[in-house]
Amino acid sequence: DRVLVRIKDLTLEKADQEVWVRGRIHTSRAKGKQCFLVLRQQQFNIQALVAVGQHASKQMVKFAANITKESIVDVEGVVRKAFQKVGGCTQQDVELHVQRLYVISSAEPRLPLQLDDAVRPEVEGEEDGRATVNQDTRLDNRIIDLRTSTSQAIFCLQSGICQLFRETLIRKGFVEIQTPKIISAASEGGANVFTVSYFKTSAYLAQSPQLYKQMCICADFDKVFCVGPVFRAEDSNTHRHLTEFVGLDIEMAFNYHYHEVVDEIADTLVQIFKGLQERFQTEIQTVGKQFPCEPFKFLEPTLRLEYREGVAMLREAGVEMGDEEDLSTPNEKLLGRLVKEKYDTDFYILDKYPLAVRPFYTMPDPANPKTSNSYDMFMRGEEILSGAQRIHDPQLLTERAKHHGIDLEKIKAYIDAFRFGAPPHAGGGIGLERVTMLYLGLHNVRQTSMFPRDPKRLTP
Repeated sequence: DRVLVRIKDLTLEKADQEVWVRGRIHTSRAKGKQCFLVLRQQQFNIQALVAVGQHASKQMVKFAANITKESIVDVEGVVRKAFQKVGGCTQQDVELHVQRLYVISSAEPRLPLQLDDAVRPEVEGEEDGRATVNQDTRLDNRIIDLRTSTSQAIFCLQSGICQLFRETLIRKGFVEIQTPKIISAASEGGANVFTVSYFKTSAYLAQSPQLYKQMCICADFDKVFCVGPVFRAEDSNTHRHLTEFVGLDIEMAFNYHYHEVVDEIADTLVQIFKGLQERFQTEIQTVGKQFPCEPFKFLEPTLRLEYREGVAMLREAGVEMGDEEDLSTPNEKLLGRLVKEKYDTDFYILDKYPLAVRPFYTMPDPANPKTSNSYDMFMRGEEILSGAQRIHDPQLLTERAKHHGIDLEKIKAYIDAFRFGAPPHAGGGIGLERVTMLYLGLHNVRQTSMFPRDPKRLTP
């Protein structure tokens, strides 16, 4: 007759009710004729008491005390109001008085890492000499690490980003598409691609859904988006680079100016930020306990600066750089700090990039041959989206491809897509893991990639 209940729902409203809970043994502590267990589900936990009496024998108390950490158990019992708040548990007002206890799956006694160590803030560990867990140990034992309250919160919030992305764009009239990941030519026209054997020839893993998004615009889909894996064969061992990540991609036709698209993308991100604030405060606070960070700030409408304005701000701060030079990572971060100081926002757009630093399909600025109709978007001083108006004229596209030294034969199908009438269009690609990392103020993108891939890691 008992109802299976989630730990997060065990509140004072459930006091004196008989319930059935499935969870993991987080800790156990025997004390005389009692055993105190902490049961965990995802980022929520509750204290459970096994005490000698009508429903429990001495043997049952001993049995409970000897269940190994991380074992999965079923507990039948009564929810009781706690005499005092239960420290260390998310459910502090109630505890579970156990009547029956079943081991569903027993864990080995020796764990590769302790979950309490894995959620301890590094500063706190340094101060009192207690252990913390380094990143390689976490990733080598990812199954255990993903059980921590912090990891559970990170990936629940990341799921929310995908959900809000889809919700917002569907509300705006976009159509979700799926694009090939095995392609015949490098998406970006560069060398940083993974080559795969494809029957009697070679193919590549897609660096971007870029070309196929554009083909859909040419096919009159008008507004499209896709969510899927993106592959980059870059030997970059930095805090923000992965060889495989999840791309949130947008493409749309516009009527008068590419800023129509810029505004639509920026508003989509703002709606995501607002949705996270409204729906995921528990997760944000959970992550913040281990990784304290200032709340993410943004403006409505989003701040948009031209590239030359950003360069001018950097020069005022003492940075030497040319008008057509791309932003280095340190300069990106410095500009982010300067923008935050001046405009009090963690999210902004940099528009009108130099043409020389953008891909071959980027539309040149008709008013200035050295600049382009392209833009990046930044969170906490790091780029999370790169986008542009695309060249929709096949002749100009051919000229730009030649200028970049691209084999025209390999992109013939792409160029041909524009020979039968193509509307002006623009778009961009967002890195999901970066958005999650920067929104939460984390220090490494591997924290927000469930099973990260980088030049040195291919497992688990």
